[in-house]
Amino acid sequence: MSDAKAKRATTSAMIASIADADQRRSAAPFGHALVALAEERSEVVGLSADLSKYTDMHVFAEAHPERFFQMGMAEQALFGAAAGMAEVGLVPFASTYSVFATRRAYDFLCLDSAEPGLNVNVVAALPGLTTGYGPSHQATEDVAILRGMPNLTIVDPCDAIDIAQAVPALADVPGPTYMRLLRGNVPVVLDEYDYRFALGAAAELRSGRDVILISSGLMTMRALEAAQRLAEDRVDAGVLHVATLKPLDLDTIGRLARGDRLVVTLENHTVIGGLGESIAAGLAFAGEPRNIVPIALPDEFLAAGALPTLHDRYGLSTDRVVERVKQALAA
Repeated sequence: MSDAKAKRATTSAMIASIADADQRRSAAPFGHALVALAEERSEVVGLSADLSKYTDMHVFAEAHPERFFQMGMAEQALFGAAAGMAEVGLVPFASTYSVFATRRAYDFLCLDSAEPGLNVNVVAALPGLTTGYGPSHQATEDVAILRGMPNLTIVDPCDAIDIAQAVPALADVPGPTYMRLLRGNVPVVLDEYDYRFALGAAAELRSGRDVILISSGLMTMRALEAAQRLAEDRVDAGVLHVATLKPLDLDTIGRLARGDRLVVTLENHTVIGGLGESIAAGLAFAGEPRNIVPIALPDEFLAAGALPTLHDRYGLSTDRVVERVKQALAA
């Protein structure tokens, strides 16, 4: 074998970690949380659309093979089967990629689970810009697609702690749920902020006089990092983590958005139809409109490549967040 073949590099799109090199991590938090839940509740089952290894469902499959169902590359059948299981009293967690859950099987989730109010829990990996494989795998618009579905709860966890605490909470929701999954070795952040996941409740992680950063998902990690960086320049930034996108905690958001502070929303999602627009509309409908600076992905199909490069290019990196906040403060 030649040296060229022996040293062949993997494509840059394979660089798929959202964690910094020195950041604490936890392996497969969703899979382990589901195993723990299943040990307490015999009605919990797991399903996958041929992606158990890539959604951390394999941890559950190995622990409870008799309660795991491999449905093949067929998300419509996946959601139909999960609805049938929920109808007879089971609590299914169905895992696949976000793009397939939203673009390919919307009608099956809507009519089989949401309309009858069945507790089908969709666990969707690769939300937003968490893969470098381009538009076929980047679910940049999944929240926008699903927000209008009645009875559906939408959760966008920040880290491994958020995921582990969300799993049992979702199992108790009467209707269907959709969780944007961070998979593999997931950063551990929120244990430093006395945080507890509470469905439907936003959590103020840090107070600040000058700026309030309202964030969801992995962007809460970036918001916390940005707040620390801004403090070095004597900018006092608060951080409000919105783990539940639907129902949205507009009471807490509205209270913290009042006053003269700059309000910035941060999300791993297109600027169309996600956290920023939900907050802006909710405040306007409540008679409390505010100028909001949105940090989000652009309304376009994104490039393929290495995640650190893409996050910097599209404004999700900590450096770009800090720059955007300083620009807004100076305007």
